Amino acid sequence: MADDNPLLKALPPATDYLTYLTIIEYNLTPERLPTLHDVLQDATLTTNIGWDLIHILVPLLPDSEQCLQDIARLGNPREVILKVTESLRLIDFDNVEEDVNEEDAQATSVHSDASHPVKTAPVLSHGEGASESVTQAVEAPPELPLPVLQFIALLSMLSVLHPRIKTKYPSRFLSTTLQAVLASYSEASTHMEELTSAVVKFVKALSGNRRPQLPPRRSSSQFNVLVKQQSAPDPEAHAESPAPGEAKMQNRLLQSFVTHTLEQYMLSLSSSQDVPGLAWCSRLQEKVHPERTVPRKVSFADMFANEENLQIRSSIVGQVEALARDLAIDSRDLLACIIDRKPEPVGDSNREDEPPISAEEIPLSKSGSLFLFAAREIRDSLYDSPGDAPDFSIFPEHDQILQTFINSSLASDVGTIGSEPAALVDAILALGLLAVENDQVGEPAENETFTRYLQTLSLLSANTPSPTLRYHAHYLTSTVLRSHPSDNVRLAFIRDTLEHCPFENLKASAVGWIKGETIEANPPNPHPPQADDEDQSVFNTPLALTTLSPFLFPDLTHDLSAPSLAESWMTLKLNLSFYLATLNFYYLLLTATHLHEPLDIGGLHTSADTGGSFLGPLVQASKRFRAGLQHGGELADEEGEEGVRAGVADLEILDDALERVTGGVAALNQE
Repeated sequence: MADDNPLLKALPPATDYLTYLTIIEYNLTPERLPTLHDVLQDATLTTNIGWDLIHILVPLLPDSEQCLQDIARLGNPREVILKVTESLRLIDFDNVEEDVNEEDAQATSVHSDASHPVKTAPVLSHGEGASESVTQAVEAPPELPLPVLQFIALLSMLSVLHPRIKTKYPSRFLSTTLQAVLASYSEASTHMEELTSAVVKFVKALSGNRRPQLPPRRSSSQFNVLVKQQSAPDPEAHAESPAPGEAKMQNRLLQSFVTHTLEQYMLSLSSSQDVPGLAWCSRLQEKVHPERTVPRKVSFADMFANEENLQIRSSIVGQVEALARDLAIDSRDLLACIIDRKPEPVGDSNREDEPPISAEEIPLSKSGSLFLFAAREIRDSLYDSPGDAPDFSIFPEHDQILQTFINSSLASDVGTIGSEPAALVDAILALGLLAVENDQVGEPAENETFTRYLQTLSLLSANTPSPTLRYHAHYLTSTVLRSHPSDNVRLAFIRDTLEHCPFENLKASAVGWIKGETIEANPPNPHPPQADDEDQSVFNTPLALTTLSPFLFPDLTHDLSAPSLAESWMTLKLNLSFYLATLNFYYLLLTATHLHEPLDIGGLHTSADTGGSFLGPLVQASKRFRAGLQHGGELADEEGEEGVRAGVADLEILDDALERVTGGVAALNQE
């Protein structure tokens, strides 16, 4: 009854507004929220007390959503916005955990941060003839954590509040709001699907764009759709119109906000099952080179077509991309932002920046611009859709991107290259692959630029944790290397890699490059050379192998014969991929008899002392290591059972290569 309900009994004018606020704070329960909702229909009351109710109502979500919407519609919008942005910054995402147990996570082939287990709820069957005890299980949305509900509800309030404000400088309110939203959003690490969808709806409401909604799918949102009700006018509104340039300023603020949101979302994506970001590299390669798809292996295209978590990723990015088009974000502006080498301004999420003075001083996110630009370019290629993309070549555009995002300090610490987020690396490599497939390599300004570009790419191919991205980086490196018209420049890069690179897997790649150059320059049935032929490749002469021989066949006498067997064993394991690549290449040189004379393979074997300084130490070391791996051997205890099995397998592969090369040397000596 009304007499027993303190929220009705103390209604002004029975008490003043401050006293009534205190009564609400001490007497509000979830059961009394409907009463408060009715009370808040009084616009005068809500204008005076609404903004002070927000901190009381936010912890009671989702039950308090109607009351919060009442405040957004009828409260003083200027005061309420301040409280809403303050509440956004206070949301604590630290203790939010995915509502997925370990078994569910292991059963999911590709687990996304936005995934939730499906729950069922019993619903009584009241049909004719149904027993009272009969129930029917229906799918119920999973419960969202309170911080996620708070974020969604507060953004819904802001969608109502901002259009209500009538002021000469609405961009000042918008700047404050967007900073608070982004600061809160960037603190989250789970439930990114729900949070990002809320952001997209919020920006759509502010921008006035009414793009048709995407087809509905199962939603985990627990908010009911509210019937749109009339909002009260701004009690502090002025008759004057917004200042000139305000529309442009607000649109630029939203453009910047969208790029920063996309950056945060893409960097939050997990790379489980080696699916970096949206796997743009792999999906592009499958489209343009279907012959390279591994038989009976699930393609990335099929994964994105059938895996719900990956569909969600693609859908979210598609929504943001569509929103960016509605906001008229030009691809040329994105590219200009991406290749700009000036350091990106770093703000403090805990401190609010002053509102901008002009649209020109509002920066886009560099990484967000990269993701958005890549999304547009790859979409046009994957779905054969027409685009209005700016000119994009390996040189200079992709080189500038690589130096900006990957190689900003190559000379200081090459070991950090490859540690960048997988989604970022995927986007960068995808743009490079697309340029190569479109035959847009361009020309480097100088050889140093060409070498630096290849060094960065090759380091990515050696260091990035993702096997898929390592492959794509290697493919792009090899393709761009082969594109240079000067064989001397190509040889110089191969030599530099073999001589100076600290990563053995990259040295193995360099062996593959010289192998490819040698095969192409020396076909089994070449055309007869002309006496004045000035186009003869350096790879068609002994010079290339002679130049590389000290690094192809290094002296291993000391490296593999150290007093400590364990130390020598570690050296072999670290360098095994390079040794095997060299042995296989050398076997090709020995058995391809048409190479012997033009490349002087006999002279190479003698001058490089491959038998004494390279092959011999490998043979002797293999015998020592086999003995050490036997039961009771020096290496057996250190390696353990699994390590011994792996070590023996490696030695069998090495011995097989050595045996084949030794046989090839014997045949060479008989010529």
